Amino acid sequence: MALWIIIAVVVLLVVIYISIYNKIIKMKNRFEASFAQIDAHLKQRYDLIPNLVEIVKGYAKHEKETLTAVIQARNTALNATNQSEKEAADKSLAGALKSVFALAESYPDLKANEGFVKLQTQLTQIEDQILQARKYYNAVIREFNNLVEVFPSSIVASMMHEAKRPYLEVEEVERKRVDIKF
Repeated sequence: MALWIIIAVVVLLVVIYISIYNKIIKMKNRFEASFAQIDAHLKQRYDLIPNLVEIVKGYAKHEKETLTAVIQARNTALNATNQSEKEAADKSLAGALKSVFALAESYPDLKANEGFVKLQTQLTQIEDQILQARKYYNAVIREFNNLVEVFPSSIVASMMHEAKRPYLEVEEVERKRVDIKF
């Protein structure tokens, strides 16, 4: 009788372990997929930037420094190989794009240009999609972090060498207001 109880407890522990293990793997796959979604939106943004720069160049020929910074930031973002590099490059690019849109305020003809307005609208839509994807990513990370920190799943997570993951955060530079000067 005692042997059956021991066998039942062992089987129950194995089932619990497998269940938690599978849940951790599913959560890990979700946050990797959600980051890939962010990456796809960023790629879409990177593809629009050269068009935006070309239109702005036509109106703001002497603003070469700003436009060069945008292209350099875009190229750095395209060449990023891992998640932390992509995050850093994206933050740099977001700051450079703010400069372009602030620059556009100085050129009323540029603001009225249909191509510029269309690209600005597309970039705004993509930025909204990136924001939503980042919110989803952070929600998945929250669930994952809860899973790896709460008992008994924390035991399985430590056996799998899984630890709490960082959230995507906005850097202080991105929080600053863009000043437009005429």
